[in-house]
Amino acid sequence: MRSWVFGDNVDTDVIAPGRYMKFGVEEIAPHCFEAVLPEFARSVRPGDVVVAGRNFGAGSSREQAPAALKHLGIAALVAESFAGLFYRNALNLGLAAVVCAQAKSIRDGDRVRVEAETGRISNLTTGEILTCEAIPPHLMQMVRDGGLLAHLEKRLGRPR
Repeated sequence: MRSWVFGDNVDTDVIAPGRYMKFGVEEIAPHCFEAVLPEFARSVRPGDVVVAGRNFGAGSSREQAPAALKHLGIAALVAESFAGLFYRNALNLGLAAVVCAQAKSIRDGDRVRVEAETGRISNLTTGEILTCEAIPPHLMQMVRDGGLLAHLEKRLGRPR
């Protein structure tokens, strides 16, 4: 539940560098954020949270960016705002993306608990409670199911 904090306008090429797009997510993930935080991919732990400012995931609509974050074990994304296609790609891949106007009050390394369904973030380091936009129930169900494909397979009764 450690927070990894980034600024405004972080684009998908920073998250998942374009030169690795010919590879699978297993080979892309170790290069997440390498241009701005080289130690990120080897230091992040399952359950950690990425926090950012405005327009997180700008640029190319490559779904490899949220896929690589999910592959590394990121539990949720929190930002003041997301680029539209990135936001939907994250949810479609089963990665919660929470819009939070107060995201910049979270400091790098703070321990946070994100409750995407209720739009509540508890900063366990400072004791602060942030009220954010809740992810709608139908989208949260899709995230819990593991993403759009798994959700549709579940609804249609087809095993993966």
